[in-house]
Amino acid sequence: MLGYVLILLATICFGAQNLITRVLFIPSDLFGVLETGGFVEPTLPNSFLLMFMRMLVGVPLMAVLLPPVYPAMWGDLWRLGSASYRRELYLALVGGVLMFSYLALLYVSVGRIAAGIALTLFFTYPVYTALLDWYWFNHRPSFSRWAILALILLGSVLTIPMTGAAIESWVGVVFGLASGVVYAFYTVAAQKAFETFHPVPFTGISFTVTLVLSAVSLLLWPVDLAGLLWPALWMGGLLSAIATLAGHVLNNLGIRVVGATAASMLGAANPALTAVLAWGILQEQLSVVQGLGVLLVTVSVGLLSLTKPS
Repeated sequence: MLGYVLILLATICFGAQNLITRVLFIPSDLFGVLETGGFVEPTLPNSFLLMFMRMLVGVPLMAVLLPPVYPAMWGDLWRLGSASYRRELYLALVGGVLMFSYLALLYVSVGRIAAGIALTLFFTYPVYTALLDWYWFNHRPSFSRWAILALILLGSVLTIPMTGAAIESWVGVVFGLASGVVYAFYTVAAQKAFETFHPVPFTGISFTVTLVLSAVSLLLWPVDLAGLLWPALWMGGLLSAIATLAGHVLNNLGIRVVGATAASMLGAANPALTAVLAWGILQEQLSVVQGLGVLLVTVSVGLLSLTKPS
């Protein structure tokens, strides 16, 4: 049960992260009393800028906050230099590349199509994770788990707003689906690494690699820095870094307990939870259909804890 709780808490953190990113891109009405947001245009270079700022704050936070959680973190990182830990080093580096890749693809998707559609396309990743987990680790999902997964995905689809911006680019659709595929590989790589390596240093390496790659991306795609509201962007970067760090640590700890497939199924509740958070914080209204979607996901997630793989 602890693993499921960790994954649900991680999902809430990821939902908060999505809301912060939305506020930075789109003007929003916080709690119905404060209108703010829309500080940068949702372009690819600006997405790299936000990712860089998030990780520039997140990596030092990780260095300060994670050692008390896992005192052996620095020792584990030091041992990665030895030949006997090359497997763990390679998996951690691959995890960092995959983290950067899925975030970059998701940002591009959000910049090209409506955010709700992009997130739903991303959260098809449990299907890919289940297939990869079955192929590589022989963890075949039971029929009941497949059925619950289908219900979670159905509930998430029901939370998509039926009005608003339409799809403007098939590139956004492809990138949204691709981000889900890459994140599925990330969760499976993490599960493999956690057989011999603790989730906390693994997460730290993923953040550091993402910071480096986002900096390189900014060199390749420069941003026009004139006129940007830096205090607001840095505050958003700090809050986003805290949510991202907490989400990935909790998610990786949960993967270690329940496995990648169960974790990804629980993570599929993210669009529904994000809709609830958006309703409470950004005053975005939920329709009857969206409310049914949230209820369906909530019940399905509860049923998931009662099932086991075949």
